[in-house]
Amino acid sequence: MLGLRGRQWMVVALVVGCCYLVTTGISFTGAWTTLNREPTTAELQRAANKEVAQRWRAWPAQRVFPGRIPYVPGRGHTEYASRTGIVPDTGCGQAAEPEIAEIVGRHGCKAVLRATYVDELEGVAVTVGVVVFADPFKADRAYKELPRSKNSQGSGSVSPALHAAPFPGTASARFIDDARQDRTVDRAGPYVVLTTSGQTDGRPASAVKKKRPGAPFAVAPQLGHAIARALAAKSLPDCSRPEWQC
Repeated sequence: MLGLRGRQWMVVALVVGCCYLVTTGISFTGAWTTLNREPTTAELQRAANKEVAQRWRAWPAQRVFPGRIPYVPGRGHTEYASRTGIVPDTGCGQAAEPEIAEIVGRHGCKAVLRATYVDELEGVAVTVGVVVFADPFKADRAYKELPRSKNSQGSGSVSPALHAAPFPGTASARFIDDARQDRTVDRAGPYVVLTTSGQTDGRPASAVKKKRPGAPFAVAPQLGHAIARALAAKSLPDCSRPEWQC
């Protein structure tokens, strides 16, 4: 009787052991399949969104703000705006006047990157500010509350606006807040892009009494648009590279 009972326990142990082996095998097979299968469309989309959201931090500043950006001044041919400098400070509260800083801060501003450009003739200076948010939804809510674009056509001041960023020794050296005459706002992905522009001679906007012909600050929205679209353009994910999280 004892021998029979012992054999029964051995059978039970073997069955249990086999069950464990089968379960372990299934687990390893599932893990291997998960690790080696192609990512789904949804996973690729999430990876692309994460990569875009990290560009402001992962990209070199010179890539966020290229040295030269093409624009069309209205005469039908392409000209190039040149970067005069990049602001090292990225604080949300220091980049713009209080009314704007309050709006972007309320919607979770993470940073504001700024750089200044001058047009090809070096007569107009444009400070561009990239406002970083956690996702496109927060960026869109802030965008809808921000003051609409205003182009004074070269007459009078504009406020509230992004702070001007002059750079000594360059064509934008005299572009300060008092010289601001235009502002624009754009959005792409988790980024809102603000611009403020004026004349490089530094004359106060309040001293400009006559409207300039045409659109003297047409370069500004084109620069903002170009920078916004480059930051938000989704790349094809490469899941083999460490910067991608598929």
